[in-house]
Amino acid sequence: MTPHPAQFLAGKRIIVAGGSFAALSFVLALDQLWNSSLDRPAVIIYEKNEREKCLEKDPYILNINGASRDDGLVAIQQLGILDEVLKHASRNGGDIRVWGDDWKWLSSMNPEKYGNLPAATIRISREELKRILLEKAEVKQKAFKWGWACMRAEQTGDGTMRVTVSNDGGKTTSFEQCDLLIAADGANSELRACFRSHDMKTTYMGASQIGGVAYLKDGVPKPIDEDYGLQMDHGVCCIYNPFDRNRVAWALSMMGPARETKTNLNEGDFKALKNEALETGRVFKEPFKSVVEATVQDTAFIRPATTKDAFQHDERLEGVMFIGDANHILSPYEFVGANLALKDGWDLAEQICRHTSMKAAAASYDAISIPRFNHPFTFQNERVRFGHADGWKWSAYKVGMKAQRMSKTVH
Repeated sequence: MTPHPAQFLAGKRIIVAGGSFAALSFVLALDQLWNSSLDRPAVIIYEKNEREKCLEKDPYILNINGASRDDGLVAIQQLGILDEVLKHASRNGGDIRVWGDDWKWLSSMNPEKYGNLPAATIRISREELKRILLEKAEVKQKAFKWGWACMRAEQTGDGTMRVTVSNDGGKTTSFEQCDLLIAADGANSELRACFRSHDMKTTYMGASQIGGVAYLKDGVPKPIDEDYGLQMDHGVCCIYNPFDRNRVAWALSMMGPARETKTNLNEGDFKALKNEALETGRVFKEPFKSVVEATVQDTAFIRPATTKDAFQHDERLEGVMFIGDANHILSPYEFVGANLALKDGWDLAEQICRHTSMKAAAASYDAISIPRFNHPFTFQNERVRFGHADGWKWSAYKVGMKAQRMSKTVH
């Protein structure tokens, strides 16, 4: 059928590279917002991992925020999955607590919920949230190509995109055509490398983290058993993220040269990591040592804190859009990556449905998504400086936090 003149993608073909939060949010939002009187575009999702791999048990707990209209919980409500998500989530005040080396409470950040949302923050595992999004997308009969990755793409003379897709680690390749390519293939985006090779460099923020997930058979001890928390003193920072009754993630950092990223540590490297953590965090009182000693080997990691600014889409590349980490990267000191991805997916679909050209939709999307990213992008620099403050700077921060505590007591 002839495309409706008011919708440039009616009856066309869309390829989505990647199957995580930004991608799934986009395909669900497009299905929901599409004018039912028009031909729907054919949407095909290429995900490099097999379905089971995508949904394998992942204990990592996400904070999905609902303190402003730009937060991920708003997207979840817009997608119509809020009730299902709440069945698998825990609600809390969304506090981020700050302690000194002796666990003295120094400060906390306490957001308020936005509009009619149920909470300022909910906590849900990465596995559960992805499962909910994926199962709804499958009900909508979206075409998933599991085990296939979008490796390269190029514009053709007729205005479409020619995409090279690969299976079996590159042993099998084929070529697909589409009218719009959505690059949601993560921080190391192959498609960003293809179209924006100049934009692959990340910026090191001056601090590297070592850490892992600890399993404590007698339960995660107080005060790190509920919300995110930061323990700081003498230029050292440790972030705690409780998963459930027995598991808590920890990430210890100091300022210094960038470390080499490492996971899947062997026994010798794992022992060295724990020894380094205990020495670096020797000023921290228990239960710091117990948490480090209880770390599960295959969860241990070393990672430099890196980031990458968001970019505006090039009018000359009208047939490809970058969302989520394929566009922008936050450091591990900010905890809103999934929130940004969910909102990116929704907002791109909404702008496509509202406009009569991809050029107009892209410009409108950039006007929404880039300022939303810039706020945490700017704040993360302050968080790194704060978390690793020493000397007079640390003394000044403590004075400020004391004033905050007194203000909360008065009110």
